[in-house]
Amino acid sequence: MIKYVFALMFSVSMLNAQVSNAQTSTDVQIGDVFEIGKPEANKYKHIEFPRANFIIKRGGIANYKSVLGEKVVVSSIKEKKNGTTEVRIKRANGNRFFGSHPSVKVDIDEALNSGELTAR
Repeated sequence: MIKYVFALMFSVSMLNAQVSNAQTSTDVQIGDVFEIGKPEANKYKHIEFPRANFIIKRGGIANYKSVLGEKVVVSSIKEKKNGTTEVRIKRANGNRFFGSHPSVKVDIDEALNSGELTAR
C-alpha cells in the first residue's frame, strides 16, 4: 500500500512541476534589449556561442570575456516542441560577436534564470 502512496505523490509532484514550468515562460518580443551577464561556470551554457575553432576559422578573435556586458537585441523567436523558447540575438551596436558571427541562439528562459542574460 505504501508503494501506491509514493507513486501517487510522485505523479502529482511531476504534474505540478510541468504546470509550473509552463507558467514561467517569459514573454519576449522582437526588439527587446538584454545585457549579457557573467556565466555561472567558465563558459556560457544557455547562450550558444560558437566554439573557439569556428570563430578563428571565420577570422574572428575567440575572447569570450569581450561579450560580457554587451547589449543585445532579440532578432527572432522560435517555440520548440519541448516547450522552450529559442531566441536569436544580435549585438545592439550592429557589430558581430567576436568579429565573425552576426547572431547567436539563446534558450531565453534558462539564460534569464541563470543570469547569463539580464533585462535592461
